[in-house]
Amino acid sequence: MPMKELKIDNENELTIERLLHAKHYALTLNKNLCVGCEICKVICPREAIEIKKQLKQPGQKAQRPVFDVNVQKCSYCGMCEPMCPFDALRVKVNEQHIVPVVEKESFPKLVHEIEVDPTKCDIDCVECEKACPLKLIKVTLFTPEGKEISRNETGSRKNKNDLRFQVDINKDQSPCCRICEFKCPEGAIRVRKIFHGVFNISPEKCPPDCRDCLDVCPIPSALFLDSDGKVHPNETFCVFCGACKIVCPVEGALTMERRSVYHTPIKSGAWNKAVEKLTSTKEYSKENQKKRGLKVLQLIEKGSVIKGV
Repeated sequence: MPMKELKIDNENELTIERLLHAKHYALTLNKNLCVGCEICKVICPREAIEIKKQLKQPGQKAQRPVFDVNVQKCSYCGMCEPMCPFDALRVKVNEQHIVPVVEKESFPKLVHEIEVDPTKCDIDCVECEKACPLKLIKVTLFTPEGKEISRNETGSRKNKNDLRFQVDINKDQSPCCRICEFKCPEGAIRVRKIFHGVFNISPEKCPPDCRDCLDVCPIPSALFLDSDGKVHPNETFCVFCGACKIVCPVEGALTMERRSVYHTPIKSGAWNKAVEKLTSTKEYSKENQKKRGLKVLQLIEKGSVIKGV
């Protein structure tokens, strides 16, 4: 039995804690990073997480859903942390950042794959920094001596070509929407999406003048208002977080299906159950078939199975 269970909620963070004789567990949500999506709720094996739709005030925009967690139900397994594409959750054990399921190699991490080739960048270009909807990109210039300089200072330099160009991206907090890749005029950025899937909106089911999904979407270019006055999806930039689905007021007007997840290699029954809930049944079957194929291949390589039998 726990000695004490705590729940601390303030403007920027929500923290729950469990104090035992030998262990002190804590789970913290960074409210500034959370977008109110459904992934942590879907992945939670104890159904401890709730994503609450906020009441919409007349004449105002829809607000993002709110994360909540049940102190008694949470086991502090850590599955929610590595699956959050926005890096909004932290699990600690005895004040140390430890994710138990990852430490035990029973659960994967999402892969945030973003590559930048600064040799292709134009010294005067900051398009990726301006385009990032989450403000995760910073473009910096340095002198040959390593001193950071502002763009206003470049005009007085005789030779701009000796400046060093650096693009810093907070990959952990990036859901890999690919907007920076498309906005880069030099083709210097390559992004691999974390989630792939299918996203549809049935305009005929949408209430007149409803913009709720558009209001809560963390990636503005993933949804757009067309000439018909209805909201339409853009799967190229959609990160399949599901925040829009939670606030949609009409059942069936908006449908979203995740079909693949880009993650680190893993062999685990816990992950099998998680991916079954997170993606479509078809994708779950494909992932299982792939794992079985790899296992057979490994046995063949070890000489445990005779080829062709």
